[in-house]
Amino acid sequence: MSHTPQPLGAPLVRREGREKVTGTARYAAEHHPPGLLYGWIVPATVPSGRVTAIRTSRALALPGVHTVLTHENAPRLGQADDPVLRVLQDARVPHRGWPVALVVAGTLEAARAGADAVHVTYGTSPHDVVLTGDHPGLYTPEKANGGYPAVRTRGDAEAALAAAPVGIDATYTLGALHNHPMEPHASTARWDDGHLTVHDSSQGSTTVRDSLCQAFGLGEDHVTVVSEHVGGGFGSKGTPRPQVVLAVMAARHTGRPVQVSVPRRHMAALVGHRAPTVQRVRLGADRDGVLRAVSHEIATHTSRIKEFVEQAAVPARVMYASPHSRTVHRVAPLDVPSPSWMRAPGECPGMYALESAMDELACALGTDPVELRLRNEPVAEPDSGRPFSSRGLAACLTEGARRFGWYDRDPRPAVRQEGGQLIGTGVASATYPVLLSPSTASAHAAPDGSYTVRVNATDIGTGARTVLAQIAAAALETDQEKVTVEIGSSDLPAGSVAGGSSGTASWGTAVHKAATALVRRLAEHGGTVPPGGITATAGTEEEAGREQPYAQHAFGAHFAEVAVDSLTGEVRVRRMLGVFAAGRILNARTARSQFIGGMVMGLGMALTEGSTMDPGFGDFAERDLASYHIPTCADVTDLEAHWIEEDDPHLNPMGSKGIGEIGIVGSAAAVGNAVRHATGARLRSLPITPDTLLPYLP
Repeated sequence: MSHTPQPLGAPLVRREGREKVTGTARYAAEHHPPGLLYGWIVPATVPSGRVTAIRTSRALALPGVHTVLTHENAPRLGQADDPVLRVLQDARVPHRGWPVALVVAGTLEAARAGADAVHVTYGTSPHDVVLTGDHPGLYTPEKANGGYPAVRTRGDAEAALAAAPVGIDATYTLGALHNHPMEPHASTARWDDGHLTVHDSSQGSTTVRDSLCQAFGLGEDHVTVVSEHVGGGFGSKGTPRPQVVLAVMAARHTGRPVQVSVPRRHMAALVGHRAPTVQRVRLGADRDGVLRAVSHEIATHTSRIKEFVEQAAVPARVMYASPHSRTVHRVAPLDVPSPSWMRAPGECPGMYALESAMDELACALGTDPVELRLRNEPVAEPDSGRPFSSRGLAACLTEGARRFGWYDRDPRPAVRQEGGQLIGTGVASATYPVLLSPSTASAHAAPDGSYTVRVNATDIGTGARTVLAQIAAAALETDQEKVTVEIGSSDLPAGSVAGGSSGTASWGTAVHKAATALVRRLAEHGGTVPPGGITATAGTEEEAGREQPYAQHAFGAHFAEVAVDSLTGEVRVRRMLGVFAAGRILNARTARSQFIGGMVMGLGMALTEGSTMDPGFGDFAERDLASYHIPTCADVTDLEAHWIEEDDPHLNPMGSKGIGEIGIVGSAAAVGNAVRHATGARLRSLPITPDTLLPYLP
């Protein structure tokens, strides 16, 4: 039976869906080679200092315990590209939770019991773990994350702010957040005749392979890293984590396969977090709402191990027209775990502050918040002066307002009530850059009419397999069911990390180019496929290294309606609506899932999620899903995601922009702005919980 090729953009069901719901999809901790041992990490219990002694005799005496690795007997590492991976190399304790030992045993239970039996003594030193906006250790780095300059100025922002008829000067504080993917980080490592194979829960197994090669002095052909199925990451699996190095260490030391999984209560210290920020936003405008000046200054923290600077002021360089601008990043090194990537790093916290300030400005002016944003649309990217390849923000705001019924609202705060519920609505904009990284793919035609596409992409729940098959089928002009997609192994052509909303653009461009080259080769053979088949390979190195004449960004608009209980202070989001401009949507089903997933994370950021740093003990208090509150089904009611048709010829062969992260950008601000409209109270710190809101309610 023949099939009509589905057009690119069709809402196809994800290819691995049945495997996942039936439990046949195997994740990193579900590989059990013969002779497998299990490792359990012993975390440091002091926030700063040195290990002075480790007594392992009680642990080694327990049944099933094979060995205990410490800084005294662990294999020596080369100069790892990430200092977070240099575990068990010396006695230093840079933060609470840093691995000081690994107990290896025949069962997971024995390894855990052994870890409890290890006795560690420390020499402690004073610690500092709390970020403040005036912390004496703050300094201005050369660069923020992503290579962005830490400081950018246009015109004279201070003078323009002082002269503006209407001004906003507000400081927004965000505590740390943690990624908490459903699948904790895990690695299973084994050595076979000098070849290392690792099953790792990672967003990019090529990157993990390269890091292991460097750390253990191995050639690329001696290491295979497999990340076939990954149960979420949200950035925390975008770089290798200590458990993979510990698993490889233990496998080398014992001569047997070793699996190391990170318990959820250890994740806060080992796999990164969204760094807290203190953000001062100042806006100066004419009385008609036209911005004269924008100033966005952020303070954040990093660890003593490496510099990580959340680029939260960068979105202010993109969003709104103003002749004067100042954006500054400062960072303080503290005795904390190393912060890292979390969904929409920089844009997510930065747009919360900027979009909250825009709402405050709209209130001060008596102007509709949607109209204020439309009034300050730039003709080119404000900071660089480059024209936008496409900018659909105005269309998203307009369409979103229509779908949401925005203009039906009474703009006055705290006037709409339904029984004991205060009802309010809020809006916020969203943006995320268009990124593309080097990737390589091959496309193979077989004599039976089937095709195989190979690229080391990673599917972290996004539907990458499905979309890549659609891209290949469109280029090959064939049914996508005839296309097999192989991903998730470093033995495949190298693919970039699944992060920065760049995966589909990077892998998809390589796949499209390889498939297009294959079509040409088939034509050269008169359409006849030889017995061995025909293969074509292509990459995106040229595109990734090309300087773009256009500013390339996705945009969106979030609308939220909340109900606030006037007696308890409980906030419920009754409905959320997002409209996005993200180029060509390649799969309507998986795209909607990504947009809504981001919106749910934004809802959690606004109302439930938070990691509290304990100043005395130097660790995060919320270390499980009973205390770190993510939204549940009862919290998520009416969520809608839509998109506008956006034809951008300056992107990639698919005409697509990344969609994995823009859904979270701005969504927390929309909820916060709705709470202000409902209650009249402007809270400038998240999450907005009943205890923080109650003092402002009548």
